[in-house]
Amino acid sequence: MKPVTLGCAIALISILSAAGSSAAQSDQDAVMTLPDTIPIFPLQDVVLFPNSTVPLHIFEPRYRAMVADALEGDSIIGMILLQPGHEAEYEGRPPIFAIGCAGVIIAVEEFPDGRYNIVLEGLVKFRVLGEDASRSYRLAGVEALPEVIEASDRPLLNQRRQQLERALLSVSPGGQLPSSDLPDEEVVDGLSAVLPLEPAQRQELLEADGPAERALRLTRYLTGGGRRAALSPPLPHPPSGSSNGKGAS
Repeated sequence: MKPVTLGCAIALISILSAAGSSAAQSDQDAVMTLPDTIPIFPLQDVVLFPNSTVPLHIFEPRYRAMVADALEGDSIIGMILLQPGHEAEYEGRPPIFAIGCAGVIIAVEEFPDGRYNIVLEGLVKFRVLGEDASRSYRLAGVEALPEVIEASDRPLLNQRRQQLERALLSVSPGGQLPSSDLPDEEVVDGLSAVLPLEPAQRQELLEADGPAERALRLTRYLTGGGRRAALSPPLPHPPSGSSNGKGAS
């Protein structure tokens, strides 16, 4: 994934959050109906967040099949980050982190040669419980990890958002902040998705206990006070038998 400058990130957040706002209720419905088994798309540098979107170019044959199957069904795909050191086993079934984010395909372009351009909109975090090796691509049994925001949580979340926005202005003076009309969680998740961070840092943000904690960690990254948080342990090595090729660029 190419780095995004802070100025560009602040501009992009309004676009990303606007897309999330238009489907907020459908996202909540999807949380309640996340299938027990979903296709997962492991990549080394892409982390999807709830309330955000990510464009993907799908060219590897098994993941073309994944997209085709998803489009015939509920259009849900789970994005998951590959563990460090995966390169030695890239053509096999390299280990992944336990926590990912399910997304729904909201835009698709199919090319004559079978490739796809798709846009995924983040729905809900999930935990991988195990894998199903019945398809050429990876399928996982999952449990949804919804980030429910109670009314009592709103004041702290709004405070953390304001701290985050001040941090943004401190590193990008004169930058335009996201609209105050956008929900706090969409701003936090959108910035987590587009600010220039290492994949491991983005994974730490995804695994945070809700958007308020995510905003705090992101603020620390921006101000130079961030520290490495404990990530979920690696999943047990999955059985061999299916190659995992790059499906996005």
